[in-house]
Amino acid sequence: MTSPRFEFALALAGLIALSASALAFVHLHGWTLYYGDAEAHLNIARRMIDTRTRDYDQLGTVWLPLPHLLTLALVWNDSLWRSGLAGAIPSALGFVAAGAFLFAAIRIATASAAAAFTTVGIFALNPNLLYLQSTPMTEPVSLAGLTALLYFTVRFRRTHSWGAIVGAGFAALAASMTRYEGWFVIPFAAAYIAVAAPSRKLAAVALFTSIAAIGPLFWLAHNWYIYSNALEFFNGPYSAKSIYQLSLARHLQPYPGDHDWRKAWLFYRTDLRLCAGWGAVVAAMAGFLAAIWKRIFWPLFFAALPPVFYLWSMHSGGTPIYVPELWFGSYYNTRYALAALPLLAVAGGVLTLVTSPRLRPYVAAAIVAAAVAPWLVRPSPDAWVCWKESEVNSAARRAWTGEASAFLAKQYQLGQGIFTSFGDLTGVFREAGIPLSETVHQGNVLDWISATARPDLFLRQRWAVAIAGDDVSRTVQRATEQGGPRYHLVQSIAVPRAPVIEIYKRDDT
Repeated sequence: MTSPRFEFALALAGLIALSASALAFVHLHGWTLYYGDAEAHLNIARRMIDTRTRDYDQLGTVWLPLPHLLTLALVWNDSLWRSGLAGAIPSALGFVAAGAFLFAAIRIATASAAAAFTTVGIFALNPNLLYLQSTPMTEPVSLAGLTALLYFTVRFRRTHSWGAIVGAGFAALAASMTRYEGWFVIPFAAAYIAVAAPSRKLAAVALFTSIAAIGPLFWLAHNWYIYSNALEFFNGPYSAKSIYQLSLARHLQPYPGDHDWRKAWLFYRTDLRLCAGWGAVVAAMAGFLAAIWKRIFWPLFFAALPPVFYLWSMHSGGTPIYVPELWFGSYYNTRYALAALPLLAVAGGVLTLVTSPRLRPYVAAAIVAAAVAPWLVRPSPDAWVCWKESEVNSAARRAWTGEASAFLAKQYQLGQGIFTSFGDLTGVFREAGIPLSETVHQGNVLDWISATARPDLFLRQRWAVAIAGDDVSRTVQRATEQGGPRYHLVQSIAVPRAPVIEIYKRDDT
């Protein structure tokens, strides 16, 4: 008979070993920054300390700030920035924390080590999640906040301690500062605390809510302060909603699932099967029945909230998911189905409880083996839908980034200055080893507005890097027309299925 502390230490050691191995594997294969969003998250953190204007608004608007703030601890190091590890390491730590909190929560909720090890095994041995935790993506950090919230609410049910309430509040705060599903779960957690509290219900809920609400309230205030619109992240020009409406205005087809529950469910469940594998799905289906029998409701209900949030978002039209089986070979946002992985893992863990304590270790091993079987049958990254999405969708970007960065690394001299846009082009400067403080982009608000409005007066950078037809390209052309500095095109990079990249250099006079 082992102690719960030893069991937790064993689970934690396994999580650390898995995380470090996956991180090294992905880094050595050069996959760390395949996701365009991974590149963006990394560079948002970098621009907070490596910029011409260290303004507060470098924090951004649509993406929530906690992952970028965590990345600040490492992104100052040029080597870690250029490799992407500055953003991948916090993500990996989030994975370890998520697995540890999930183990602890199920250990308390079921009083079964077998159930807890089964849950964390299904969760942590998923190759799609292991890939994401090796990149600067936000999902692992979000999962850490959500599983911590589950742990502290379960612990509160057991201990009724104020410490558990405070822990739940800060866990919800972390989740709500990472991804928007963290906002969605707060009222449900508050309701559970009210039900679980034996007395002083209002005080317990008030304490939890006062801490948890800091995240959403801060972000609303931040958007109001910077953009005079508290909902800028939701309906501003860079929001998912506005981008979608723009695509509809261009007569593109609506997203699958837009105001269609049947199609939204079809796409999500298909993506879930691709992300989690048939073994985990089948084990979870049986586990749901076991949970009803054993009356283990809250962990499953809580774990179901994030996938419900994504289904709702798909139905509202703001969050599309494309999978190759259903959308002409396209991949997009396949990682969103990983929000349901804790639900499958918890259900699979509960399934062990239908057997006698003596048999549970063997049943646990069988369930975990079934969950990882699809990945062992086809041990190739091509079978990992999240990796495949990042590889397919980044091929063109990686090609032109490599060409442009190689050119600038040879031609650019520090201090000359680059006029450019913040986005995919930022990867060019990271790869070339050019500090972001050498560039003027949209994040340098006053400099950007001045240069784009009156390039004849304020555009003085020696170089300009543009996507053909964008604001930078048009500004450079207007500068010549208005009698300002003259730029000539020194490099044009054309890659199939990608926009043309233009590199301009100012004529010396």
